[in-house]
Amino acid sequence: MSEHIWQWSAVRTAQAIRTGTITSREATESALDRIHSVNPHINALAEVSAEEALSAADAADRRRASGEVTGPLHGVPVTIKINSDQAGHATTNGVTALKDAVVNRDGPHVSNWRKAGAIFVGRTNTPAFSIRWFTDNDLHGRTLNPWDPNRTPGGSSGGAAAAVATGMGALAHGNDIGGSIRYPAASCGVVGLRPTVGRVPSWYGPHDQDQLLGVQTMLVQGPLARTVADTRLGLAAMAVWSPEDPFCMPVPLTGEPLPRPARVAVVRDVGIKSPDPAVNAAITKASRALEAAGYVVEEVELPLLAEAWRLWWQLVQGIEFPELAPAIEELGDEAIRRSADNQFAVARRMSNDFGLQAYIRGYARRGTLIREMQLFLQQYPLLITPVSADRTFEVDADVQDVDRMQEVINAQWPMMSLAALGFPALSVPVANPDGLPISVQVIGRKFREDTLFDAGEIIEAHSGVHTPIAHGVTPGVGGARLKNGTRSSPTPQPFGSGGGA
Repeated sequence: MSEHIWQWSAVRTAQAIRTGTITSREATESALDRIHSVNPHINALAEVSAEEALSAADAADRRRASGEVTGPLHGVPVTIKINSDQAGHATTNGVTALKDAVVNRDGPHVSNWRKAGAIFVGRTNTPAFSIRWFTDNDLHGRTLNPWDPNRTPGGSSGGAAAAVATGMGALAHGNDIGGSIRYPAASCGVVGLRPTVGRVPSWYGPHDQDQLLGVQTMLVQGPLARTVADTRLGLAAMAVWSPEDPFCMPVPLTGEPLPRPARVAVVRDVGIKSPDPAVNAAITKASRALEAAGYVVEEVELPLLAEAWRLWWQLVQGIEFPELAPAIEELGDEAIRRSADNQFAVARRMSNDFGLQAYIRGYARRGTLIREMQLFLQQYPLLITPVSADRTFEVDADVQDVDRMQEVINAQWPMMSLAALGFPALSVPVANPDGLPISVQVIGRKFREDTLFDAGEIIEAHSGVHTPIAHGVTPGVGGARLKNGTRSSPTPQPFGSGGGA
């Protein structure tokens, strides 16, 4: 073959296995070979499960040979984030004290991918406690951005984005409460979906542990992939109703077609942080692609997004996340303690009202903003914004000082505002003018992820697919933590040369 299987899309890989063109073992071996070549340099996978994956692939091939009905991801190599339960593995969440916290059952979203036939080749890195846009921890080491090691791969799903961008799995699982799917996807030049709250069954932490209200109403699980079509496939396999999530709803994946011509609103700035010129250019490019496809695109003002951004910081960061402060102080590494201190300091700058009445008023106001957003989306069923108003941040920008953290937080207003409201959003790569990718965020009505995929495929068709990456990368830090607890050793050579694959 002129190209390796690891370079194939998830859709193509699944079809080839289904039709017998290749076997699941061949697809898995190709992914594992790629992991062996690449992961020591960027450290996207905190754990590699070669024996387990090959055993599962052989079982998948036996099931297909026997004529058993196969699922949509039958035999497709994927990765799972280390803050989600996967049977037989430790849910470390990047915390050294949890390195032996092995669980005996899958989380509901992980279970859905397993039932769909996916092969779990490894577990992706995250910052400690998964509350940074930078992926580094004392247990598993730092994940590098494969485009530029001096830039963050994003967080908290930075390992997931870097893994899928370099071909270490056709799909990656991530989760998002304030940008943790969308920002890593944008930083690494891949597609990332934040589904509607309730679309994918989720439970964060031990099954008998109560969850904070913000986690219950804002946290989602979702897929990252190299193409929009792959992301659509990943969602379909993940979004199967489960009684384990009290908010999960069995809503059809496809709704009525949007009235034509469909109207698209574009919001570039809400008065918090103006977009970088390159980000502005990406928005313009995406808008023109949709106009060429028959959409009516209009620049609008939407100040409720600024209010939703501030509300997220007051409710989640100012009132609820301090509940984690004792655990961070006791169990966290130096970077997460410094980042958390800076985040809390910014939250206090934005509001000093963190009492019970502020909490009650805040969630009451949240309902009103959701209503206003739903009314807006009746007029404009799609909305384009930046993913981040800034270019991809330098490594550890959040731990420099409070002022730099404030700049980082201001640039991220498009992601937190959307998370506070619970609507779906798709991060789609548009350009990489200077070797760093830039994406836009496509927002839609609740449970209408299908409309985001339709628009995203048009933007993608005009922008091209820039991954999997095959060019050279500066060696990573720390290596991958293998299933037996040992660490691979980074090597001094980059893993490839030339352009993208």
